[in-house]
Amino acid sequence: MNHNLPILVLTFPLLAAFAVNLLGKISKKHVAPWTLASLAMSSVASFFVLVDVLENGTFTYTVGGWLPPYGVQLVLDPLSALMLVLVSWVALIATFSALPSIKKEMPGREHLFFSLYLILICGMMGLVITGDAFNLYVLLEITSITTYGLIAMGRGRAPLSSFNYIVMGTVGACFYLLGVGYLYLITGTLNMADIARLLPPFYESPTAATAFCFLMVGLWIKMAFFPLHGWLPNAYTHAPAGASVLIAPLMTKVTVYLMIRIIFSVFSPYYAFLAHSQIQTLIVWAAVIAIISASLIALSQRNLVKMLTYVVIAEVGYMVGGVWLGNIHGLTGAIFHIVNDALMTLCFFLVSSAILYRLGSARFEDLHQLFRKMPLTLGVLVVGALSVVGVPPTCGFFSKWYLLLGGIEAGHYGFVAALIFSSLVNAVLFFRVLEIAFSSGKGVEPHGAGIAGRAEAPPLMIPSLLIVAFVLLAIGINAGSFLSHVIRVAVPSL
Repeated sequence: MNHNLPILVLTFPLLAAFAVNLLGKISKKHVAPWTLASLAMSSVASFFVLVDVLENGTFTYTVGGWLPPYGVQLVLDPLSALMLVLVSWVALIATFSALPSIKKEMPGREHLFFSLYLILICGMMGLVITGDAFNLYVLLEITSITTYGLIAMGRGRAPLSSFNYIVMGTVGACFYLLGVGYLYLITGTLNMADIARLLPPFYESPTAATAFCFLMVGLWIKMAFFPLHGWLPNAYTHAPAGASVLIAPLMTKVTVYLMIRIIFSVFSPYYAFLAHSQIQTLIVWAAVIAIISASLIALSQRNLVKMLTYVVIAEVGYMVGGVWLGNIHGLTGAIFHIVNDALMTLCFFLVSSAILYRLGSARFEDLHQLFRKMPLTLGVLVVGALSVVGVPPTCGFFSKWYLLLGGIEAGHYGFVAALIFSSLVNAVLFFRVLEIAFSSGKGVEPHGAGIAGRAEAPPLMIPSLLIVAFVLLAIGINAGSFLSHVIRVAVPSL
């Protein structure tokens, strides 16, 4: 592998952000080519990075030649390389949907939107490969600030939703930064590997416990772990469709990954799962409450996008609970579900973006006869629904299976029951949506503009819809190979 390839993965979208902003002022024709070309190159490079890491093991890259602990180190192990591929490819697929949506929603401002959009992608890529605890904070804030801006570009209540997100995001960032400060106080370094090496003598220290708690709470706020989720539903619902199709699949999953990284690369499984076993059990029960509560709230929604946001919150509970079960099956299921849920959420928000583009509304009462009007789009929704319910051979079944095995192995039958309950609720949720889309809706007064006759998703959105539906099925059909060659290699040692 070219030793500069990891930094090039980040460089392509970062340079494109400046090019889009500058050249987009001259002509809007520059926006799409620069955006797509940079993400395509970044995606291809990330794939080669993953292949090399799986073949040759962990690779580190020192930024600027400054050796740690003084310089920033990028760490490419199987898990971070997998996340790098996930971020880059999901971003590339999402962009095909974002381009027509943003052109329609904010004509004349496309260059401003995609400048922030590309910086956000670069920030998320940096988050998954950085080996420095403070650099992680900086990148976390870069992604947060760009997300605030993208959400605020929406109409109606979008600026207020963005402000709510700013308040909660700032609180989360403060918790995380305080945790890093406490770690620096007792270890004198910010490099994750150095902290992990120097920290064990301080495991009994209240300072280490305080640092761990602050780091976890900060990340739980960022990932919208119930009941710290208050900012997410309105933020994702009121954001421009082109923004939510990127933010919803990736932000929560990247933050769950960061939680895993902090546990395994900064502290240790012993510290998190054995030395504090009562706290571990409490967190799994919190995940149970999160799954059940978010699923029930989703049942009360009458807007497709709002309903999907609570499905996302419930899925966060799946992954947090799976990690904190503290066994290999639970961790395997959680990491597998990070991949699957990113793809399932991408599927749902691609569909909702297409519906919003055509109808201008995602209210249930406006979705009548949508199967006749947008059959391809709704067909993709069916594939995503089967996956989130956990119907084989879609990929969602296999990650849930490992989560169930982890719950049984840990003897935590409350978590097992919550997973089954949530799957049944998801079946009800999507059956209701599909039933409405099949029905004629006679006597119902539509709130949206509506469409007469057949009006499928725009041509630029269709490849994204088909690709994500194919991938959901392909990963499920080849789950055994994907698990043995990628997921199990990426799972950290307990």
